[in-house]
Amino acid sequence: MTSCRVVFQPLHTEVTVPVGSLIVEATQAAGLDLHVPCGGQGRCGRCAVLVDNGNVRRRSSLRLSAVDLARGYALACQTVIEGDTEITLLPQEKVERRLTTDRTAPDNQAPLHYDPAVDQPLIARFVTLAPPSLADQTDDWSRLQTALRREHSIGPLTADLSVLRTLGEMLRGADWQVTAIIELNTWQQPEGPARLVDLLPGERTERLLGAALDIGTTSNVVYLVDLLNGRVLARAVDYNGQITRGEDVISRIIYAGKNNGLAELQKLVVETFNRLLAQATKRVRAAPSDIYKATVAGNSTMIHLFLGLPPNSSRLSPFITTVNQPPPVRAGELGLAIHPGATVDCLPGVASYVGSDISAGVVSSTMDTTDDLTLFLDVGTNGETALGTADWLLSCACSAGPAFEGAGVDHGMRATAGAIEEVWINSDTHEPTCRVIGNEPPAGLCGSGLIALLAELFITGVIDRSGNLNRKLGSPRVREGDHGAEYVVAWAAETAHGRDIVLTKVDIDNLLRAKAAIY
Repeated sequence: MTSCRVVFQPLHTEVTVPVGSLIVEATQAAGLDLHVPCGGQGRCGRCAVLVDNGNVRRRSSLRLSAVDLARGYALACQTVIEGDTEITLLPQEKVERRLTTDRTAPDNQAPLHYDPAVDQPLIARFVTLAPPSLADQTDDWSRLQTALRREHSIGPLTADLSVLRTLGEMLRGADWQVTAIIELNTWQQPEGPARLVDLLPGERTERLLGAALDIGTTSNVVYLVDLLNGRVLARAVDYNGQITRGEDVISRIIYAGKNNGLAELQKLVVETFNRLLAQATKRVRAAPSDIYKATVAGNSTMIHLFLGLPPNSSRLSPFITTVNQPPPVRAGELGLAIHPGATVDCLPGVASYVGSDISAGVVSSTMDTTDDLTLFLDVGTNGETALGTADWLLSCACSAGPAFEGAGVDHGMRATAGAIEEVWINSDTHEPTCRVIGNEPPAGLCGSGLIALLAELFITGVIDRSGNLNRKLGSPRVREGDHGAEYVVAWAAETAHGRDIVLTKVDIDNLLRAKAAIY
């Protein structure tokens, strides 16, 4: 296969790739992180690069103007490298760590009526074993089970091979006094045998750590919980690392079906959680390996990507997932940096687009036990609703958030430095006044900025109720652009990238559809 040399500026990074590779594939081969918010579909235009010289072929230039193309801009996810090439990577839209993270957790307990004797199958029990002798040559494993049965009425045990390999050394090193971390059962096997998860030297029963993981399409949250009393000890939150490979569910499903995309997305979300687990445990002077149970909630696609399950069938008719109720797995199988033998329980989902995040919300809000008619709303990147009582429940879902987070909007971006977050329009001159995150030159419009801009355009008569721009205003702000009528929010001389920031009729239509989906 013929190869070619690609040099990326301004980093002076060089890589050799097969002819016919996409620019985005070349960046990955070079170990460079290039964001592809639409999952490589070529519809967001936010992976644009500058081709300085070389032979490339643009398969699509949907989001690029004639001026952009003349300057040498190309979409990295849609441009094929056909020879030695030099490419300049533009400043990336940074995922700023602007999400708040509690350094100390709120004084609460989850759930509200938590009873560890009933609600928690994980226990910690201290035992003292009689040392072996020539008169008592009982094997170590049987000796441990006998002590647990005698002192704590715990029946037959199972154990992973990794635990048995260190059993003898642990018992002798601890002078036959140990704390057994035991999982009595799982929700799918309520009558199953108890399992020895870990063995610790001495008495270690002062606390027992578990973690609740919330996999949002946009952000991930970790709650560190003491399973002995249900108290939340720490909380940590960050953007989902997958966001650079697709900002919405469909984009990530498509990305997962490309090359090694599924493994890449699984690694990104696990790395995000490992970072958060390290932050949360550090605050309580523990280590992630001290966590012996994890419970996970998320929409169906996020659960599939977390487990490394192909999600593509949920996008295609008749929209069937691989599994709605995943069986428990070991943390070590996923690369999750808690105790490798810890059980990871993914809560049961309902259908392809109504996942375990909604199941968790319904249960925690107790709407499934009340006679009052209740409406539950989760308006995120993927929006779901549930309606019902203790007798019946209905649910539905829609993809609502991407338009408000930049996807499908010509100059949209997340709420990071340089994003216009608020807009006011003078009703007489139709001139805008903008507030920008970080007080920097504007680079685009984030969700709140888009909503504010749309409202101001309507109130001041720049657009009508159908979203059509009024070309009779006589303002230079309203003009005909490459994609139809548009309103100029910021002129090129004012922006961070030297290009006009505009809101087009196509953008307005996308925003209207996003609102209609939820409405």
